[in-house]
Amino acid sequence: MKEEEVILVDKNDNPRGTMPKMEAHEKAELHRAFSVFVLNNKNEIMLQQRAAHKYHSPFLWTNTCCSHQRVGESNLEAGKRRLKEEMGFVTDLKELFSFIYRAPFDNGLTEHELDHVIIGYFNDVPNINKDEVADWKWMTPKAIKLDMEEHPEIYTAWFKIIFEKFYQHLIDNLVENEG
Repeated sequence: MKEEEVILVDKNDNPRGTMPKMEAHEKAELHRAFSVFVLNNKNEIMLQQRAAHKYHSPFLWTNTCCSHQRVGESNLEAGKRRLKEEMGFVTDLKELFSFIYRAPFDNGLTEHELDHVIIGYFNDVPNINKDEVADWKWMTPKAIKLDMEEHPEIYTAWFKIIFEKFYQHLIDNLVENEG
C-alpha cells in the first residue's frame, strides 16, 4: 500500500508539490493540515484520545479529529472524510481560521503545518474507529483549559498550541452559536 502523501505549501498556503507523510514529518516540511472541533448544543467540545499504535502522541487527548488534505480535496471535504473515518459520523462543517505551527516530538518527527481549524455541531454518540481512536468525551472549553494547565502531558502538542492561541476565538464562536 502506497504511503499517504501530504501537500507541501508555502506560508500563504500555496501548494509546492507533495511528499510522503513520514518524510515530511522527518524533514519538518511545511504542509497543509486540518483540525476539526465538533461541539454539542451544550457548547462542549468532543475530544478524542488517540489510539495506542499511533506513530506519535499515542493515548493523548486532542480535538475531535485532524489529518491532512489530499490533492484536489477541499479543507471541508477532508474534514468530513476524516471525521467519518475516525469518529463514525458526518456533520456540516465551517472553516474558522488557519495558522502555522511547528511541534517537534521525542521520536525525531516534527509537525510543521499550516493548519485549517474547522468547526461543526453534533449531539449524538460517535461510532469511533478503534484503529484510530482509543476513547472520546465531551468537555467545556473552560474545563479543557483548566485540565490542560494541571495535566499538559495528556494532550497533543498541536491541540495545546491551538487551544492556547485561539481559546478566546473559540469562546467568542460558542457565544455566537448559543440559542
